[in-house]
Amino acid sequence: MNKEKPIGIFDSGIGGLTVARAVKDLLPNESIIYFGDTAHLPYGDKSAAAIQSYTVKICDLLLKQQCKVILIACNSASSAAYQLAKEYVGSKAKVINVIDPVISYLGEKFENKTIGLIGTKRTVRSNVYQKKLDKLNKNIQLRSLATPLLAPMIEEGYFDNTISEHIIQSYISDPTLQGIEALVLGCTHYPLIKKQIAGFYNEKTEVIDSSNIVASYLKNYLNKNNLNRESGVNYNKFFVSDYTHSFAEATRIFFKEEVNLEYYPLWE
Repeated sequence: MNKEKPIGIFDSGIGGLTVARAVKDLLPNESIIYFGDTAHLPYGDKSAAAIQSYTVKICDLLLKQQCKVILIACNSASSAAYQLAKEYVGSKAKVINVIDPVISYLGEKFENKTIGLIGTKRTVRSNVYQKKLDKLNKNIQLRSLATPLLAPMIEEGYFDNTISEHIIQSYISDPTLQGIEALVLGCTHYPLIKKQIAGFYNEKTEVIDSSNIVASYLKNYLNKNNLNRESGVNYNKFFVSDYTHSFAEATRIFFKEEVNLEYYPLWE
């Protein structure tokens, strides 16, 4: 596989930009192709069949863009469509999800501990984190809470004001999350409100942001397989299935540059 090829990253909206930014910070020589499926966000309340259908179409686009890695920067899609994506893509690219790197991190740091998880309905109902933690056999107790208002709130730009503060406080103070030693942000949108969540815990509970963990995992994979791009001119391309002003603004802020969003509908 050619190390010059770009890294493909996708999510239902702006959440995956937290992962894309972490990848760019850690791997500055890599080119990135990002797809935001803004026509179908949020994925958290969609059926597994719908998410799988979107994922196959998105993989088609990223393969056409010659991506060497396809990173599913969405917990809902990682739980519902990762296996299908791997089978569909085959040997054309490596497919990475955002859940397995976090599970490895938890196994290393939280044996015999109780941790919390917040995520979409889809991610929490899938029980994917619990199943994977059980396989580690590290006696990690998981308390999961669906927080369905958070991703739409963040997509609309409400992530640093009194409205978001009230919603976050309401969820985080839920009895399910009492007595935990760490909290997993089980949605790639949530790092945008990490500061408020960490403030609630007064820095006494570790708030685990998957974006940096996933970026480190990707870097290790590229190094191990001699696929890391060491130098040269790189580029970033952004595709959306529906143009939204909030996505355009978030992309500009995250990447500190004016970006041209290319419209790519999943169905004509």
